[in-house]
Amino acid sequence: MEKLKPSSIRVFINNIDSYASKCIAKLLSERVLGAPVDPEEEEGVTTEHSGVRTFHVVGTASDRSEDRPYVQEEYSKPLNREDLLSKLMDCDVVIYNITQHADQVEEAFWAVTALHNEMGHFSGPKMFILVSTVMTWAHSKPVDHEDPDLPFTDDLFWRRRAHPHFKRYIDLEKRVSKMGKTNKALFSTYVVASGLQYGMGEQIFHFFFKTSWLGKEHEIPVFGEGDNIIPMIHINDLASVIQHVIEHQPEPYYLLAVDYSNNTMEDIVRTISSALGPGKIQKKPFEEAFLIQDLNVMEIESMLINLRMESLYLNKLFPINWLCENGLVENIDLVVEEYRQARGLLPIRLCVLGPPAVGKSTVSKQLCEHYKLHYISALKNVDPDAESEDSTADAQKVLNHPNGSTEQNEGLLDDQLLVKVVKDKLMSKPCRNQGFVLDGFPKTYEQAKELFYAEEHESKDGTSLISSYNESIMPEFVLCLDSSDAFLKDRVMNLPERLVQDHNYEMEHFLRQLAIYRENSLEDETVDNYFDELGITPLYLEITSSSENDCLLLMQKIFDTVGQPKNYSPSSQEVEEEERRKAEKRMRSEAQEKAEEDRKEAEEDRYRAACWEEWSKGLEVMRKQEEELLEAQSVPMRNYLMEHIMPTLTQGLIECSKAQPQDPVDFLAEYLLKNSPCNY
Repeated sequence: MEKLKPSSIRVFINNIDSYASKCIAKLLSERVLGAPVDPEEEEGVTTEHSGVRTFHVVGTASDRSEDRPYVQEEYSKPLNREDLLSKLMDCDVVIYNITQHADQVEEAFWAVTALHNEMGHFSGPKMFILVSTVMTWAHSKPVDHEDPDLPFTDDLFWRRRAHPHFKRYIDLEKRVSKMGKTNKALFSTYVVASGLQYGMGEQIFHFFFKTSWLGKEHEIPVFGEGDNIIPMIHINDLASVIQHVIEHQPEPYYLLAVDYSNNTMEDIVRTISSALGPGKIQKKPFEEAFLIQDLNVMEIESMLINLRMESLYLNKLFPINWLCENGLVENIDLVVEEYRQARGLLPIRLCVLGPPAVGKSTVSKQLCEHYKLHYISALKNVDPDAESEDSTADAQKVLNHPNGSTEQNEGLLDDQLLVKVVKDKLMSKPCRNQGFVLDGFPKTYEQAKELFYAEEHESKDGTSLISSYNESIMPEFVLCLDSSDAFLKDRVMNLPERLVQDHNYEMEHFLRQLAIYRENSLEDETVDNYFDELGITPLYLEITSSSENDCLLLMQKIFDTVGQPKNYSPSSQEVEEEERRKAEKRMRSEAQEKAEEDRKEAEEDRYRAACWEEWSKGLEVMRKQEEELLEAQSVPMRNYLMEHIMPTLTQGLIECSKAQPQDPVDFLAEYLLKNSPCNY
């Protein structure tokens, strides 16, 4: 059979934005045909070979928002069959990964059939690789009933029996195998049955990694008895298998891609819990797994598989340099580091220093809330992060013992025990996972040296090494807050009495503590100097105001310096819950505002009605008073008119009526002049 020559090979991968396909694509894009795949041997090897990339990776993607520089071309889904076939025909190798998405089974079935039908139009040899799952073996009968530990191997693939939900998968495997038998030189097909994949951020085991890392559970659940053996493979080892299939085109067309671990589910979860979490597990009925929103049905069924498997062909046919040949349990440190790096879950370690009452605790707690970090204070009455580990628990017992060693007037632990308690907390898994904010400690150069001192350890070559400090607990950022003594005294004097008592800020004690801090700051060796010597430049922040706007500006400056949180973003469920909570709060607020407006409006209506009634009554009284006044004022005038005017005027009108003159007004005027009482 003609081998693929060491030139640029165009490789198609479906769902290139999914976990497995993305890792396979990334690894292939970085590899050079015929180059070693061992990471240590690979140094100095680039993805360029004679000026040309060995693998040109293309593929379909549902989400194109992510930048994937290792992919040459991306095709947005959905892609109609005619266009998709055209893309497949342009490729030398077609890889269909169906380990994560059941909806890809039908498309893969169509793709291998369509390519087989187009063999007469091939411009050169093509290869089709189906990345399937060991779930097509889930219900296989034992190889030997008398020896249940005898593993399933590649050459027994004809005996495999699929899980009921994976029967379409085994039908596809058979179709792919059949399509490659027509003309292997022109169209070769392979089935790579992958074990459950892990590494590079995790997929199926992510729930256990996340639960352990978050540290909210005291025990990590194992669903079922946990004694089932899980066939697994590191995703990079799976990608290496696929690379070797492309390069060597082996004779066997069915390959098991599993490592040599044979770990049980209990072993896996216990190891993850010990590496990242509380170190404890709890067995639960497997039905409870269906209540976990982070697990889908395919993942749950996969974790219940019980198969002892071994690949006969991988090491015989390929020069594979395994990354995790002995499985997840033996390589947990490597896998955990990959998990942290791939998901950006890196601890943020901060130390906040400054004089008393400058606001260290307020800043520290705001940083903890923003970055989801653990708050650590050296004060024995401010110690919320109790650690379950024995060393910390013992130190805490000493701390709380009535005969514990403390300074009589300060109520603090002596330096040696205080450093031990704080160091144990910094070394605890929650602090190593998420990070911490160390509030107001260390206070002296000697305390800093003792706290961050790294114990002696051996190097790989057996020589003894001593590091000047422990990198795993050394703060990345040191914030030094400061303010004038006058400002600090004024702040303390204006504190409520409750806060004065809580922080032990009685004026005499506060002034003594401030004096000690200022005296320590004048020493030749200060805490600031200690961090400076290690290349950690403190961020100095001057506090001149307690106003809300100035505090917001201060925190924003710190956020800009520290950067974005390196924690889990809220899950979709948490986002929905938060949105629902905010909506309910907004509705309650709106309802309260409306009720308050209605109350005020009703009160105003009542007030207006009362005012109107009172005003109306006042108007009625005024009208009656005016009428009475007018009535009283009109009596003399009316009497005068009746006595002196009306008789003459009445007689004049009678005479005018009798005479009916042409101009009655002149007649009446003349009559009144002649008969006016004034003429008498």
